[in-house]
Amino acid sequence: MLRVLGRGDLAALPVSPAEALALVADGLRRAATGRSMTGTTTALPPDGDGHPAPYALLGRDTALARTGFRTSYRSGSRRTTTLLLHDDTGAAPAVLLDAERVGTLRTAATCALTARELAAPGARSVLLIGSGAQARHVLPLLLAALPGLDRLLLAATHPVGIAAVRARLAADHPGRGVDLVTDVRGAVAEADVVVAAAGPGTRTAVEADRLRPGALAVRIGHGLAPSVWRTADRVVATSTAGLLALAAATGVPREYLPAVDAELPDVLLGRTPGRTGPAERICAFVTGLVAADIALGHHLAALAAERGLGTDVPLEEEEE
Repeated sequence: MLRVLGRGDLAALPVSPAEALALVADGLRRAATGRSMTGTTTALPPDGDGHPAPYALLGRDTALARTGFRTSYRSGSRRTTTLLLHDDTGAAPAVLLDAERVGTLRTAATCALTARELAAPGARSVLLIGSGAQARHVLPLLLAALPGLDRLLLAATHPVGIAAVRARLAADHPGRGVDLVTDVRGAVAEADVVVAAAGPGTRTAVEADRLRPGALAVRIGHGLAPSVWRTADRVVATSTAGLLALAAATGVPREYLPAVDAELPDVLLGRTPGRTGPAERICAFVTGLVAADIALGHHLAALAAERGLGTDVPLEEEEE
């Protein structure tokens, strides 16, 4: 029996910022210690219209006894992601999830963990560039990871997205607000953490010379110019393999990418230093790691089961 969880089933399930951080951090640590394995990304060539190619990721979390298949497909402006979880105790597919919420929570949590580990000591200000789906959970998760942040700035132009960022922040952190900025260059110069989460159509491209000493620039979407990672004192990625796979899916030449000094899971475990000096300018690339998707998806599936949500689909005839 396969349980199918659609976007509506998953939308109202309660996952606090602190829970999302813990789930993703645990998944990344298990990946670094061999208790979670990630296979090679399978991707089709980019279609030439600027959109990423369809791709699939395979991973297994031995601690959860779950194997996960994450797929991403785009047609025009429409993007669909799914996560299929198999129960390793019975070698059978268990749950098929619409992975939109899994992906946005995972991305925001990974971004927040990156900031927690790499932001300069005493960091107090953050600039978020973009207000799309990937951006809307970023500020609540950042506040959970770095409660000392007291100035939240937003560079965005779409009213619906801006309203959604503010609504998500108010829901998770009542009383906290975000200031909308029009002078992006000036805001960058004042920010301790810059998160680039804009879509491919953005006109914003923050140059390295605008970053203050000790700044952390995190790329989860668009909004940073190549000078940021080409001149950074240190480059950190969630996964080097994931960064290469993302480049291949989007048609970016491998030589365009920087050398990676550290991977986030190793930083979380203390194997590799993240920041090595308070004045370092660090560029971090947040990429999807299926280990984190499995951890979040398994948790959401358990919450849905407790509430009787989803549709059960028999995959074979039951024996009489």
